[in-house]
Amino acid sequence: MRTVPSIIHLDMDAFFAAVEQASKPSLRGKPVIVGGLGGRGVVSTASYEARKFGVHSAMPMAQARRLCPNAAFLTGRFDAYRANSEIVMGLLRERSPLVEPLSLDEAFVDLEAGPYGPALAAATTPEEGAQLVLALAEDLRADIVEHTGLTASVGAAGSKLMAKIASERAKPDGLVLIEPGSERSVLAPMPVRALPGIGPATEQALRRAGLTTVADLAGAGPGELVGLLGKAHGTGVFQMAIGWDERPVVPDRDAKSVSVEDTFEVDLADRDRILREIEQLAARCVRRLRAAGRSGRTVVLKVRRFDFSTLTRSETLRGPTDDEQVVAATARRLALQVDVTGGVRLLGVGVAQLADYTQEDLFAQLEREERESGAAAVIEEAVVEAVETDPSARRWWPGQDVTHREFGPGWVQGSGVGRVTVRFETPYSGIGRVRTFAVGDEDLEASGALPLRPPAGAG
Repeated sequence: MRTVPSIIHLDMDAFFAAVEQASKPSLRGKPVIVGGLGGRGVVSTASYEARKFGVHSAMPMAQARRLCPNAAFLTGRFDAYRANSEIVMGLLRERSPLVEPLSLDEAFVDLEAGPYGPALAAATTPEEGAQLVLALAEDLRADIVEHTGLTASVGAAGSKLMAKIASERAKPDGLVLIEPGSERSVLAPMPVRALPGIGPATEQALRRAGLTTVADLAGAGPGELVGLLGKAHGTGVFQMAIGWDERPVVPDRDAKSVSVEDTFEVDLADRDRILREIEQLAARCVRRLRAAGRSGRTVVLKVRRFDFSTLTRSETLRGPTDDEQVVAATARRLALQVDVTGGVRLLGVGVAQLADYTQEDLFAQLEREERESGAAAVIEEAVVEAVETDPSARRWWPGQDVTHREFGPGWVQGSGVGRVTVRFETPYSGIGRVRTFAVGDEDLEASGALPLRPPAGAG
């Protein structure tokens, strides 16, 4: 454990929604919700203006629309998110070679390994070291605003665990430092769910034992926690409860897969219930996949049966995807290959053979729309040919970047009944005018995202 709070955790504020607001002057200061807009879509990110209405990540989009009907509901523009993430990660690497990205908008940084490491080591008092860390963190936050116009929350501490907790306290657009030596007093009043790795099932097991706060966990001791949670998990939870965390910052983690799983208190025997649980797991898995800016080719299903035997089934797709419906449908097919007689105690869904994010699986998107509208299914080749040869078949997505031959760059506000409405504005303009076109207007075309700051030398 360190005596200087030289590990920082950076978390961009409402990142996807903030990028949309920065890109679109007409949305600044207004509620913005980014996510899947279909009948079964979920919220990826909500701006702080939308959160005031109770909207949050992972909420069904239909519920978000009821809570905040006047928000701007947009599909994701992952090229824009990735471009701004690369700017932020580059600024972090200027501070240290040890940067551990957790997703597009979140990372740990070890300042001791960077150019200011000698100055931190030379600090004569803990207070002097803490003041230097605060200055470095404020400088970082200012640089992020200068280069992207976006805000970030930063936590600084002597460990990754406490730095993460500090950044949560800093939100939004703040900086919190937890002094080394104060870990236990900071953690004590927190609920057990504040510790990483404690999910709903573990929380219930702890609650039945009368353990509801981190102080309760620390007081219970390692023996009781090992008895409740098993050796590895119980030991890890106890160490976190007393603020002990020696995990190093590991740069450029190369994840091989993304997965989620749930253990059920009562074995599941009903196949329809099992399939519903698999769909929920697939949705959670895809959210993690997208948060990491990745896609994958292989869907993996894990099933632990009533007798503790564990089976895995996998299917490799024709190309990488991060489409929730594709992952869910594949996992359901795999589930039909497994004998669940006697019950299932654990289910897991994962995606492997990861690749860098590709904006959207066109066929999966079209297939989903056809299914939700009740139209007959069409084969892939026919859909692709129709899109390529018939301009009137083009689809426009809310938030999508476009360019018009006469009016220049803008973004799609909405489309339907053969028309598409576009607001013509850029990150550096004022609020733009709105115009409506036929969906097949040959002067209108999709375009790439503009940078949030004008290029050097631009007017």
